[in-house]
Amino acid sequence: MKHAIIAAGTRHPLWVYWFLLIATLLLASQLPRIHIDTDPENMLLAEQADRVFHNQVETRFDLHDMIVVGAVNNDHPDGIYNVKSLSALHRLSDRILGIEGVIQPDLMSLASVDNITQEGPGTIRFEWMMNRPPETQAEAERIRQMVGRLPLYMDTLVSGDGKASAVYVPIESKDMSYRISREIRDIIADLDSGDEYHITGLPVAEDTFGHDMFLQMGISAPLAALMIFLLMLYFFRNWRLIISPMIVAITTVLCTMGLLIGMGFTVHIMSSMIPIFLMPIAVVDSVHIMSEFADMYRPGRKAKEVMAETVDELYRPMLFTSLTSAAGFASLLLTPIPPVQVFGAFVAFGILLAFVITIVFIPAYVVRMNEDKLASLAAQHDENIEHVDSPLARGLRKFGRFSFGHAKLVVSLALVALIFAVAGIMKIQINDNPTRWFKASHPIRVADRVLNDHFAGTYDAYYVLTAKGEPAVDFRAEAMETLSGLPGSDAISEIREVVESRPDDPNSWFSQVITAIDDALFEVSDPETIAGLEDLMGRAEQAQEASRYFQQPRVLEYIENLQQALEESPLVGKTNALPDVVKVVNRELRSGEDKDYRIPESSRGVSQTLLQFQSSHRPQDLWHMVTTDYRSTTVWLQLGSGDNQDMSAVMRHLDDYLQRHPLPEGMEGRWAGKTYINVVWQDAMVRGMLGSLLGAFVIVFIMMVILFRSALLGIVAMLPLSLTIAVIYGVIGWVGKDYDMPIAVLSALTLGLSIDFAIHFVQRLRALCASTGSFGESVRLMFEEPARAIARNAIVIALGFTPLLLAPLVPYITVGFFMAAIMAISAIVTLALLPAVLGWMSGRMERYCVASKSE
Repeated sequence: MKHAIIAAGTRHPLWVYWFLLIATLLLASQLPRIHIDTDPENMLLAEQADRVFHNQVETRFDLHDMIVVGAVNNDHPDGIYNVKSLSALHRLSDRILGIEGVIQPDLMSLASVDNITQEGPGTIRFEWMMNRPPETQAEAERIRQMVGRLPLYMDTLVSGDGKASAVYVPIESKDMSYRISREIRDIIADLDSGDEYHITGLPVAEDTFGHDMFLQMGISAPLAALMIFLLMLYFFRNWRLIISPMIVAITTVLCTMGLLIGMGFTVHIMSSMIPIFLMPIAVVDSVHIMSEFADMYRPGRKAKEVMAETVDELYRPMLFTSLTSAAGFASLLLTPIPPVQVFGAFVAFGILLAFVITIVFIPAYVVRMNEDKLASLAAQHDENIEHVDSPLARGLRKFGRFSFGHAKLVVSLALVALIFAVAGIMKIQINDNPTRWFKASHPIRVADRVLNDHFAGTYDAYYVLTAKGEPAVDFRAEAMETLSGLPGSDAISEIREVVESRPDDPNSWFSQVITAIDDALFEVSDPETIAGLEDLMGRAEQAQEASRYFQQPRVLEYIENLQQALEESPLVGKTNALPDVVKVVNRELRSGEDKDYRIPESSRGVSQTLLQFQSSHRPQDLWHMVTTDYRSTTVWLQLGSGDNQDMSAVMRHLDDYLQRHPLPEGMEGRWAGKTYINVVWQDAMVRGMLGSLLGAFVIVFIMMVILFRSALLGIVAMLPLSLTIAVIYGVIGWVGKDYDMPIAVLSALTLGLSIDFAIHFVQRLRALCASTGSFGESVRLMFEEPARAIARNAIVIALGFTPLLLAPLVPYITVGFFMAAIMAISAIVTLALLPAVLGWMSGRMERYCVASKSE
């Protein structure tokens, strides 16, 4: 099989060229179909329970994604409450309503909400808070006074200090948020109020990241290719030599991304980095082959024969390095995060594809070169690459002598590094926030800081309370028993038919039952039947009232206390819930004074306040808080931070309160909201990454044992990657970098890449042992050409990721920095730790070398 693959490249090079070109063009033709997806919800499976419930809550309460637009005035003595600022706010709100994709009835600003006042005893008045822009400062001051009486708006629509006002823009779909935010910016540019405007919110952060990510893909991959080209040009000093590895890298990237898009997968934050990962990795085997070929080729020899010898010698280590790297990435399939699974699968595919292209295309490329170019290639290789007095060569020899000669010191330093790493790992904190995917200077990050300083919070979470049981079902059995004891008649049959109907809406069902009983009372004349029906009607009315669970004063009082408990957390800026509406309307229905800002004493009183609210200009706002059957309600939390740690702390705070004050027996509660969903997928990611790392570790170890035919050498080969993983994550803990999605993925990447150097080191050492029969001489020779090859590859790959450091997106910067660190650390650890550990076993290794030579 191996020889057939090699022969295909050397005997039919033109066929290889055409096949590779056609395959690349076919797959690359799928690239225009790209679809960007940065929705954190898609980090979870569609059927995941928390995600399903979250979507049900959005549907149940007709909730929409919101863009938050803030206007800040720190200069005027009255803050935002001045004629110019409020007029600009009114124009802004009015023009936003004209943007396609904005849900007009649900837009919230001072220009689109009601002022609730008492028109007279027992009479309430709903009027627009700012139906027209104020013309005088007195009118602006009146708006301030009206807002001050409505806790629903304070610190939500207007900051407590009066310096800022917000517009909440509900949108039909989160993938419209970038376009809509740009149109809002265009509107703001036409305003001349002197205010400072900011736009933020999770939807706009996510969609803006998707837009910027698309641009970054088009910038970072070419920059990485350019960096790799320049590095190889520096090392090999021959452009003919480096063209073929670049072709391998580019075709690998185009084919892999084309296949991903062609199969219908969206490009998420992780899969957008596939080109950046594949570009450096894909050139490694090519560099090994070209370097080894240039070292072996001499004028007069046939290129086909030399190439066959080169690939034959390197085939096994290249195959296993590709398999182990692919295994590291493929281990991500064990995570429960779909975008991470896609990323791992396609990077693994790309690595194996690069291996196949390398061993077929590189031989085809070389044998097509004429003899003069081949001779020049060999001469330049001898002069520039393998020069024994180069700084790299001298440095590696000294490094090798130190590692081999000071084995105890090196191992001791490794143990110290391990202890340091473990201590750092214990400090790692799991946290992520889509807004933090941007640099601190990005307008979205600036808006996030400014608006969350002024308002209760721009991040949402919902605690959903639901009444247990099915009162209609329970009453049906009771009603049927009563009806069965009454004399049969058409009227009783009609009641029975209604009772037996399906109660989709319990409140409506009870009303139908009560109406049917009332109609029957006009038709029957038997006193016993009348008494039975009147009793049944009374019980139906009581059951209906009880079914409207969240109209009961005791229940609303519990929710009020729960709100107060939540607001005791410094992380919760404010809560909004049904009791807030009830208390405001009740105050205005009664005296209009603060003493009546309370929950009525009866369910009928509560019902009256809610009926009054439904006559406002925004009756739909009630159904964002409670369902029409009053069986489920939400507590809307405004949070000043979208960090997972903060959301988790709020959840723990509520858990502590519920331990002391349990939910009433007939009530259950559950979290929803995007900030909560981020916590769910982060927890799933951490568990999944740990499982994938352990699984990949075992698989790679088994592969090492098979490759080296020795459990001992397999264990030795695993030492560098183990220490590298520990050190990398230890540093993350010590510097305080949050464990987010890119960091989590690095564990599999570290395992898949850092083992490559150990494979080449051990495999080449075995080959040298077989040729020299001396362990000491083999170690000395290892720090000649083999060590230089490892060092060059580490430099090429590490520096190949550095263009990511210039990216405006934090995940790209994170991956660029840590991938460069991983490659540098793993190469240093391999060249330092392996000679030291093997040096401890010098007697055993000497016998191994003698036995290998004799074979």
